Amino acid sequence: MSERRETTHLRIGELARRAGVNSRTIRFYEAIGLVPKPARLLNGYRVYDERDLERLRFIRRAQALGLTLEAIRDILALHDTGSRPCCRVRELAGQRLAEIDRQISELQRLRSELAALVERVTQATQPEASGGVCPAIEIAGPELDPTTAPDLIASRARR
Repeated sequence: MSERRETTHLRIGELARRAGVNSRTIRFYEAIGLVPKPARLLNGYRVYDERDLERLRFIRRAQALGLTLEAIRDILALHDTGSRPCCRVRELAGQRLAEIDRQISELQRLRSELAALVERVTQATQPEASGGVCPAIEIAGPELDPTTAPDLIASRARR
């Protein structure tokens, strides 16, 4: 891109509004190196330009696709050196796609387990008469593995 751009100076609040993030997010991105440190006016205010706005919009789109900040930093670092990071993006997107497929599989399995639980509770005669907490869970069928269920629940809690 050899065309000359008119430089627009944006203060952090305006940049945040136009990028759809808040000022704290921009300062955080600066601190971790996703956004370069901005120039400052004599009064200390940060000033940004359209490239910063484009960069923030790229970061938001990449995050919406599920890329981590580390992966985004990697892509931006390649871009900043003049390389086209498309091969790296393809690799990261493929990894993310595989992760989503694994999550879908886990969720389908969990859905089946919950549907079976609902069915057991629905068919139970006087489930409250037992001395246990809830027989429908306590006598869970083979589809519910109590050794892996906590891992599955914990992995969802982290998301």
